[in-house]
Amino acid sequence: MGEDYIKFKLNWEKAEAFSLEKLKELNDWRNKLYGIGLIGAYENGIGFGNISIRSTGKNFFISGSATGNIEELNQEHYCEVVGFELEQNSLKCKGPIKASSESMTHAAIYESDENANAVVHVHNLKLWAELIGKVPETKKEVEYGTVEMAMEIKRLFKETEVKEKKIIVMIGHKEGVISFGKNLEEAGNIMLKYFNELVK
Repeated sequence: MGEDYIKFKLNWEKAEAFSLEKLKELNDWRNKLYGIGLIGAYENGIGFGNISIRSTGKNFFISGSATGNIEELNQEHYCEVVGFELEQNSLKCKGPIKASSESMTHAAIYESDENANAVVHVHNLKLWAELIGKVPETKKEVEYGTVEMAMEIKRLFKETEVKEKKIIVMIGHKEGVISFGKNLEEAGNIMLKYFNELVK
């Protein structure tokens, strides 16, 4: 279940870190979500949760693989996804670290909704359980980080009200919940709204 377990074909170009100024809002939101435990690590040390923001076109900046267990990220912990082929289960990224294992899921959202400019993926068992049956959900048999999950996200955009709700519960990825929005503030606040209503 570790976020460092990448299930897609990854073409990683190791490159210099991006300016932290460019990533400031992304990093601030990541710190906020880490602070309340929606991004973090299990007792076995395996990290969970990731966050991204669209850069240009379908490209996006995302927190790196296996960074969930790091308390405070810096520019060395982000990379840019610069290309992907969902059907081929392949993704290209550049930066000082490999892209998160959930990058294909983020990519599917950016491809499906041109108005989505930020994606938040968190883990919380109570929130996950409370959302089942209330918001769009992926099928139980679909695993995280797979091409099937990317296709499942695309299906939700065609068949459900996900574009309006902007939140998804991942049935086959226990504890996994995704929100998105026109910017990080919207994506983050949607997650926090459900979290504060259902969990606290």
